[in-house]
Amino acid sequence: MDYEKLVTVMRTLALEAGDKIMEIYNSDDFEVKTKSDESPVTAADEAADALISDGLRAAFPDVLLVTEEQSASHGQTAPTFLIVDPLDGTKEFINRRGDFTVNIALVEDGTPVRGVVYAPARDRMFYTLADGSTVEELGPFGAEPGEVKPIRVADSDNDALMVVASKSHRDQATDDYIGKYAVKDMTSAGSSLKFCLVATGEADLYPRLGRTMEWDTAAGHAVLLGAGGQVVRFDDLTPLTYGKADYANPFFIAYAPGVALKEG
Repeated sequence: MDYEKLVTVMRTLALEAGDKIMEIYNSDDFEVKTKSDESPVTAADEAADALISDGLRAAFPDVLLVTEEQSASHGQTAPTFLIVDPLDGTKEFINRRGDFTVNIALVEDGTPVRGVVYAPARDRMFYTLADGSTVEELGPFGAEPGEVKPIRVADSDNDALMVVASKSHRDQATDDYIGKYAVKDMTSAGSSLKFCLVATGEADLYPRLGRTMEWDTAAGHAVLLGAGGQVVRFDDLTPLTYGKADYANPFFIAYAPGVALKEG
């Protein structure tokens, strides 16, 4: 894989998809449909998916593409594949809360090795460079990358941890697990932004005790790995892997390595 080309293509497609999403987000109204799994989908999901899929297939025709909005792609697996959630946080989008992202990632041998997470309503963009390290581009975003800032996970203080949790999927089991730690403060965020807050050091720990799919997490996982973080399964604390037969994730914990992890 030509990582230089990949990073350029992923960044460009994320920005173009973000523009398309914001056009619809800022319109007076948009239709919300329901998919077969009862999850919502909008014209923004579909438009962003078409744009990203066309761009990736043109640039990397020999690499398997798995995308949330194309169910035919969910039955295929390969050691190396691209995986896309064109609009992660559809509920945040529908409720005009802003915490939605464009997620594009490359998985190699079970690990997300490169990725981009773009939050167009928040003007925040995070991505891995060709060498695997992670940056936040500071914007304004143009055809060529602007100023970028290398990001790194926090040097965590286990007596005063910052925890980030889901806005839409918080439950008692999550609160009980968080209660095992000495928490200084908590914040909530939607979509894959939670991974990015750990990657930048704005949070130390993100536990997810709920259903997610690989396209929800791969890009954020790649961003976090490139910033020195880790993502492990909740049940046995082994690394979270990708390319599973149904693309469904177990519960997981994303964290800075300085955090003394507790068992569930």
